[in-house]
Amino acid sequence: MADEMDGKRQRTAWGSLALALAGLAVATALVLWRGLDWPSAIAACGSLVVAAITLLGPGGKHPMGAAEGVARRGTPLTDLTIEGLITALPAPAILLDARLIVRSHNARAHELIPGLRRGEPLTLGLRAPEVVEAVRAALATNTIQEVDYAERVPVMRWFRAEVTPVAITARGRDEAIPDFVLVSLRDLSESRRLERLRADFVANASHELRTPLASVLGFIETIQGPAKNDPPAIARFLEIMLAQARRMSRLIDDLLSLSRVELNEHVRPTDRIDLVPLIGHVRETLGPSAASQGVSVSLDCQEPSLMVAGDRDELIRLFENLTQNAIKYGAEGKKVEIAVTRDRSNPDREEAVVAVRDHGPGIPPEHLPRLTERFYRVDVVSSREKGGTGLGLALVKHIVNRHRGRLTIESPPGEGATFTVRLEAVASTESAA
Repeated sequence: MADEMDGKRQRTAWGSLALALAGLAVATALVLWRGLDWPSAIAACGSLVVAAITLLGPGGKHPMGAAEGVARRGTPLTDLTIEGLITALPAPAILLDARLIVRSHNARAHELIPGLRRGEPLTLGLRAPEVVEAVRAALATNTIQEVDYAERVPVMRWFRAEVTPVAITARGRDEAIPDFVLVSLRDLSESRRLERLRADFVANASHELRTPLASVLGFIETIQGPAKNDPPAIARFLEIMLAQARRMSRLIDDLLSLSRVELNEHVRPTDRIDLVPLIGHVRETLGPSAASQGVSVSLDCQEPSLMVAGDRDELIRLFENLTQNAIKYGAEGKKVEIAVTRDRSNPDREEAVVAVRDHGPGIPPEHLPRLTERFYRVDVVSSREKGGTGLGLALVKHIVNRHRGRLTIESPPGEGATFTVRLEAVASTESAA
């Protein structure tokens, strides 16, 4: 009889743990897929878990419990059941006992922490004192703990560990002491990278605005003070202030344009646009600016029409930015060449190809991978002198991405640079926008 009761209690304990882990699986899904925080997710499914454990627990109305009912049907809750639940969790998960011995873990956790071994202490596989302290705190207080930690090998990565105590065995009437803890891990590396990019972006934007603003304020003070009775100086200072104000205006325009494109980047444009007249419009618009710098802009296009799905204003901005860059940074007195062709080499995807080439000094190869980063410049002084905001190529990249195209940059040393945009061509039977 005693052995039978022990068996019942064991099955009840495993049943409780199984249902508790099932609740935690639901909570994990809510955190990962619905964006809830852990306390809210636990609260959302907590009533189910508590009711199930109460039903199965020693003090419930059904001492045989659902666990024994399952056993009677021939499917007893065993270590394999717990293993299956841990395996099914969407996040990397590790089940520890009260001695911090690894009882189970899923494949995602093993990929992340190859040193994990069942039956061995957590500390042998995971060298993160912060997580160990969080586990001990969860066991001591029977509350959920969260802690962030970093893995520096093979590359720097950040993780958040959510440590959830699982109390099964009742110790007295109202007291439950955790028998296990479930450690669930979330990779924060991408979010940390984005936070760093945002911080860098704000710092760079602030610096880019502060510099011309400080110049304008300085000249205003000078005009109000020492130069207030010097008309030639006032005229010269006003000209400089106008140039700085225009620089700030260009920067703000680029910031707003970049924000709009990023906001809609997941939505692919559907209007039919003919690139042939559009590129011709860009060439005519920038012709006077190029001529003032001794640069000619040529257009080579043998196609009568070349249709793409796109946003007309964004495509104009895209090719204006590329052509303006070629005019600014190409060699004076040389040509900027724009070539428009159709690529039929891929039977599954016919492409419109637009290449913009300058004949300047070229771009050192170490700079090529970073050219489309916000505020990245090969030569900061030269870029500012020529009116660059540092956002032009970042805007180009995001517009190309929104149109599901590709951007390639080639720059053999001393032979100029070629920026090539590839967009999917569509049937020319549609009317142009």
